[in-house]
This record gives sequence, C-alpha cells and structure tokens, in this order.
Amino acid sequence: MLLVDAHRAVDEFVRTTGIFVRSTREDFDLPHACFGPPIRVAILYSPRRRAIEFESPRDEFWIADMRAIYRWLLDDCVRAGVTWRPGTRYLGSSTASPQTVRLSPHADVSARFVVGADGARSRVARELGLACNRDFLSGIEDVYEGVTQASPAALHCVLDPRRAPGYIAWIAHAGTDAHVGLAGDADRVTPGDSLRAFVSDNRILTLSRARRSERRGGLIPAHGLLANIACARGLLVGDAAGAVSPLTAGGLDGSVRLSDLAARIIPEHLARPEGGALQRYDGRACASRFIARRALRSLLRISGEAMLELACAAFGSPLARRIARHVFFGRGSFAGMDRACAPRPARVAHRPAG
Repeated sequence: MLLVDAHRAVDEFVRTTGIFVRSTREDFDLPHACFGPPIRVAILYSPRRRAIEFESPRDEFWIADMRAIYRWLLDDCVRAGVTWRPGTRYLGSSTASPQTVRLSPHADVSARFVVGADGARSRVARELGLACNRDFLSGIEDVYEGVTQASPAALHCVLDPRRAPGYIAWIAHAGTDAHVGLAGDADRVTPGDSLRAFVSDNRILTLSRARRSERRGGLIPAHGLLANIACARGLLVGDAAGAVSPLTAGGLDGSVRLSDLAARIIPEHLARPEGGALQRYDGRACASRFIARRALRSLLRISGEAMLELACAAFGSPLARRIARHVFFGRGSFAGMDRACAPRPARVAHRPAG
C-alpha cells in the first residue's frame, strides 16, 4: 500500500481547529496525550453579543494537538507496512485495470484502487468521475499562545453576519492555546479582513499580550456528505467526500467515521469485486440525516442581524433550547452513518493510546 502526500511532512500544515466531539472520543481510541482539557460549556452570542450559555453534565469538546495525532496515525500506518511518500503530488490515473497512477516528481505506479483524501477540491474525485463539492465556506483561524486561562473552559460561537456571512465566528479556549477564527460563504467573505475586525472588538478573551503562533484556513465543504463517492477504481474520504456537517461545519467526526468505513469495505471489494461491497459506501444512504441541517444552514445563510437577534431571543423557550442543545451536544450528523451503510464492531481497535 502506498500513501502519498503533497506536503513534505505529515504535520507540515494543519487546516482544522482540531475540536473533537464526545461521540468521536467515545467510539474511537485516540491518543489521550494529544488532547487538551475537556470543555462542557458552549456559549452562543447574538450579533449584538447577547450571550446564551449551554452547559452539559458531561465532557463534550476537546481541542487536540493535530500535528501529534497526524504523526501518531502515520506511525501506525508505517508499522502496518504502508509505504509513505511525502512531497508527492497525484496527477491522475488511467481507466485501465490495474490503473496507472501518475505522480510527481516520482515515477508512475500501478494500483488496483485509489483513495482520495485530497481535500475539498479533490482532483481524485474529478479523475474518477465521482461527485465534487460545489458549496463552500471559506475559513480562517489564528492560534494564540499565552492567553489568560478561560473560566470556565468554553466554546464561544458568535453570530456575526457582517464578518461571517452564512456561518459563525468562534473562540475555543480550554486553558491551552486559544483558537480564534471565523468562516463564511466563500463568495461573500474576505477572511483576513473579517478576522482582523473580529479580533479587534473581541470582548471574550484578552489577546493583547498573547502571541499569535499560527494561522490556519481553507475551503470547507458546506453541502454535507456527497452522494456518489465510490466506484470500481476508487473512493473518497474526508473533505473530498463532503464529510462535513452542513450546519456546524464540523468535519473531524465525519472524516474519522467515513475513513473507518472505507478501511473495512476496501478489502472486501478487492477480494470479491463482484460482491457489491462498494454499494454500501454510498452517501445517499445517509441523505436523510442532513435534511434538517441543510435547511437550518440555508436559513442561517439568508438571515441578517435583526432576524438572528430574534432567533437568539427565542432561546428562552424550552423547545428552542432543546434544539440548540442537540446542535451543540448531540451525537451529530455522522454518528450511526456506518450502521446505515455497513455493519461494524462496537468499538474500533487501535494500538493503546498514550
């Protein structure tokens, strides 16, 4: 098995905030040392900064050291016999069987199956004739060191249609680094300018003495899991497959679950290509899970400040608070996805976390 990456090192670049939700921690054995302190509080702010607090009796969110997780996962792959080839670009593949996969700067290779984990604008998807993302958010985030401890640790979500049209701004801080970012419809937001404006009038954390250590960002698929994500030549995982919640834009849980499902289906398909294993790797099986979230996302996209203020005022009602708690603390768009598409064991077995 060959694993190629355009980056020179697996931890050279991080795009994600690295916020993991409870369902991922419950269902997958990930290295505990890579996670910061738990977060139980989520605070939603209206455009006028009216704060609505939601607290869970359980640990709900963790900010992970994604570089450490990337290295841990790569080590597992190499120990399992995977050949790792960094600094290598995928250029395309033939339609013959086996396929000739064109790489740069290395020589072409022969492959029975190709897995595309190459981001929101996937070249692999186009080459294989699979579905492509067409609806995007543009996100940007700064990571700050030396920020005064937040009390309590919280995930702050700010509705700000001027700076983050169609989505939100956020601050996540649990006593380690502070992650400050925003995302908006890709055709309506100017990420750098919007983030500077948001930070300049931020009233949540004091950042004047903090040091900005990193900037992250990129395109985020906003449609939800795509329908056609597999064919006889290969399949898609992660952002390439649209495995991102269309409402919360959370992608780590979907990426982990879809990758786990792919890892179980691919050997079955290669052993018996006529067995129909790939038919279970179909985004349409989970389409109903995204209907309500797409509807809420569409509403968020067209809402101005006045409408969002009214919506936040409605959180005083028990029904609205239940909906908000489900968005923040529910098991999300992707939990149970593997059961909808294919059977799986109760828990995934990895090497012991440490």
